[in-house]
Amino acid sequence: MGARFEPVRAVRAYERVVEQVEEAIESGALGPGARLPSERELMVQFSVGRSTVREALRVLQARGLVRSRPGDPNGAEVLPFSPAALHKSMTTLARVAELSLAELVQFRMVLDSSAVLLAARLRTEEQVAEMEAAIAGMRAALASDHDAFSAADVAFHDVIVAAGGNKLIQVCTDVVRSVVLDLIAGKIADAPDRGSLMRRSIRHHEEVLAAVREGDGAAAARLLRRSMYDYYAVHLPDAERSALRALLE
Repeated sequence: MGARFEPVRAVRAYERVVEQVEEAIESGALGPGARLPSERELMVQFSVGRSTVREALRVLQARGLVRSRPGDPNGAEVLPFSPAALHKSMTTLARVAELSLAELVQFRMVLDSSAVLLAARLRTEEQVAEMEAAIAGMRAALASDHDAFSAADVAFHDVIVAAGGNKLIQVCTDVVRSVVLDLIAGKIADAPDRGSLMRRSIRHHEEVLAAVREGDGAAAARLLRRSMYDYYAVHLPDAERSALRALLE
């Protein structure tokens, strides 16, 4: 049997422009602060029209790679790397790649347990106090305000990630968490046993904090994975829970 080929996607000219500029930035040929040629010069170099160049610059700017000002004779400026640009790119990837809720939760379990492993060894007393305050906020919101409860929960995890000191984990965690919460926010708000779920979550957070305070990173990571499993697994089909349970063993 001969080779099988997949259908090809038509590529617009501006996408080729974007690809070449991205490659130049990634290779270091264009560093932060460098200027691209003017729109007119880009038109000549790429043999394309002005509308193609402007669309390419719009895409590059949306991706956080350049700053472009219409009519600037100096050309678009290459921007330095920023967590905000990575955050935007990862959010887009997570939303368009058709990742399942189970995949996202599993990845969050991996990320957050790694973050708390670091936090247990690197945290300051001030950060421990911030974690305690976040749990107190969860308790205060238990009876009446689910949004405030969620905000305090997020604050707890933000302190853990900050204590670990890894910016890439911080960006990845923030992206994955926001996508997951968007997917299940309605389910949690409408759950008949929401109060029980929230109380159990507080207990888990207290256990994690105790392990962090003791400097026991392995225990903190194990407890955090269990906490996430208990909180999210109820929103997954039975067939998809095994992928999460694999992280509990």
